[in-house]
Amino acid sequence: MNPEEFAGPNIPSSALGGNSGPKLATLSNIRIVLVETSHPGNIGAVARAMKTMQLSNLHLVRPKRFPCAQATARAAGADDVLFDAKQWETLGQALQGCGWACATSARARSIPWPELSPREAAEKAVKTAQQTPVALVFGREQWGLTNAELDRCHSLVHIPTHPNFRSLNLAAAVQLVAYEVQLAWHDQEPAEGASPVMASPCSIDDLEGFYDHLEATLIDIGYLNPDRPKRLMRRLRRLFNRTHPDCSEINILRGILTATQRAAKERGNDGH
Repeated sequence: MNPEEFAGPNIPSSALGGNSGPKLATLSNIRIVLVETSHPGNIGAVARAMKTMQLSNLHLVRPKRFPCAQATARAAGADDVLFDAKQWETLGQALQGCGWACATSARARSIPWPELSPREAAEKAVKTAQQTPVALVFGREQWGLTNAELDRCHSLVHIPTHPNFRSLNLAAAVQLVAYEVQLAWHDQEPAEGASPVMASPCSIDDLEGFYDHLEATLIDIGYLNPDRPKRLMRRLRRLFNRTHPDCSEINILRGILTATQRAAKERGNDGH
């Protein structure tokens, strides 16, 4: 037996075969996003890991070399995932249209981010993907994601490893998270009868627009000094990412911000 062709997880064949319709659409709504991957072989290995778990939506942010024969060779038959992969210049572009994003990182952060286990992240991804696209974001092989990139994600997934040996390659990390997604997807059966009406999730694009509006308003009212912002906006991002507001709530908040800006402007015109 070729050691490369190991047996996959023991998932019932009914979950891997004849499912179609809304349930498979959930998996197609789950994006795997790789940021500035340096070795093309890792992209191919990720494509292989994805296909074994029925994931196919691969997004690449500024890969160093792609397309590349090394990626195709390491994909070992997952050429279709590579062929359909989308390339972007920024993480923001790769997250367009997503209602939820979760980043992976092994580094400690100065401002703690909402943290999930791989299983919790997978369950959240599958549940949210029934309504809107979601993204699982993986950083650079050597040093992961920047704080600015992490700011665009709602949560952080931490993969438990040996405390003295945390070396986990990119494809292995994707395989582990993708396996948890497959289990969560299989376990989540479609609801019978009438489903409760759920509020429309707010997309990351809308949330970024809100953050820009919030920052501008805080500057207008003199609460935020743009020359010395410190960590205020990062802390506010963490607060709102944790609450995960829906579209109507974001519209209410932006209405309040607009009214606040108008009042501040009128007060300034009155000379107060």
